[in-house]
Amino acid sequence: MFRIEAEVDKDRRDLLRSRLRDTNTAASPVLAALRGTAGGREVPLHVWASDDSGALAGGLVGHTWATWLHVTYLWVDARHRGAGLGSHLLSRAEHLSRTERGCTAARLETWDFQAPDFYRRHGYDVVCVIPDYPPGLTEYTLTKRLG
Repeated sequence: MFRIEAEVDKDRRDLLRSRLRDTNTAASPVLAALRGTAGGREVPLHVWASDDSGALAGGLVGHTWATWLHVTYLWVDARHRGAGLGSHLLSRAEHLSRTERGCTAARLETWDFQAPDFYRRHGYDVVCVIPDYPPGLTEYTLTKRLG
């Protein structure tokens, strides 16, 4: 018999992640080769922009792992949109991940009302479309070869 619980438990989350990583590593030569190397760890990558008053004008939060840049968040304050700041943030993150971390590709997710066309203009290709996620929206996964 099993007891099923639904609660937030960071210790068990970390244990589960570790065990899943061990299982995946045992099953995949690629993941096994990465284990214990710098490329096998998620390394945070943040790029920030401040306006003249020092307030946050925009930023990019992501991480690098296994020669990939994963862009988690890219945001530009409404007052600064249309001035190229988003392009500068994305370009800087791609450059740092490529030159300092050896990344060869990037990936991200965005919704239809956000920025799929922005990313396409920057060389990203749509590799996955999930309609109605969440209901009424479409999520896109995009990738780009860095080089």
